[in-house]
Amino acid sequence: MFDIGFSELLVILLVALLLFGAKRVPEVARAIGQSVNAFKNGLKEASRNVEEAKTEAKKLPEESKT
Repeated sequence: MFDIGFSELLVILLVALLLFGAKRVPEVARAIGQSVNAFKNGLKEASRNVEEAKTEAKKLPEESKT
């Protein structure tokens, strides 16, 4: 998706260091990691809910026949 090379990554890290300072960079990285993790968990839960809804929707026509 993103074709980021080593030099681009180095520039991004340097800018982050300048913006936030050496003490805050680990905190910001940790917060970003936790946010990404929460987003992934939300996507998994939403996908699970959609699959459950599909399963329930398939059961409804079968039950109405009897």
